Amino acid sequence: MPDASTLPLDSQLCFSIYSASIAINRVYKPMLDALGVTYTQYLVLSTLWERDGLTISAIADRLGLEPSTITPAVKRLEAAGFLGRHRSTADERLVEVHLTAKGRDLHVKTGCLTDALLKRSGFTVPEMIDLNQKVQKLRDGMRDAAA
Repeated sequence: MPDASTLPLDSQLCFSIYSASIAINRVYKPMLDALGVTYTQYLVLSTLWERDGLTISAIADRLGLEPSTITPAVKRLEAAGFLGRHRSTADERLVEVHLTAKGRDLHVKTGCLTDALLKRSGFTVPEMIDLNQKVQKLRDGMRDAAA
């Protein structure tokens, strides 16, 4: 095996994952545009579809991003009517982000993203699940190493 410093890009896992992410985003973009959201906004909404009423910090933690990245996306989603921000009843220093009916309704419409990913990847559902589990294991190992 050649020295790591001489590996071609396609032999480097980091590049394969990076370029796959870009390719997925290119497939998703027209569909997200039609839904009226960006990819970052979609991730924020996905987090809230898992658990509504999170703070911006909790959303940022879930996505592995900085709150300063999440805040503009939340503000744009609020302006578009997908969510609202409200003071916590338990601790008024905290602001919770809640889906609106429009935000909850959008969830059903995002199935096209998964369908497109499966169709264009050529993977079966079990293969996609297996790949996703392996990528998650890699991600979690890298997070633990960086912590």
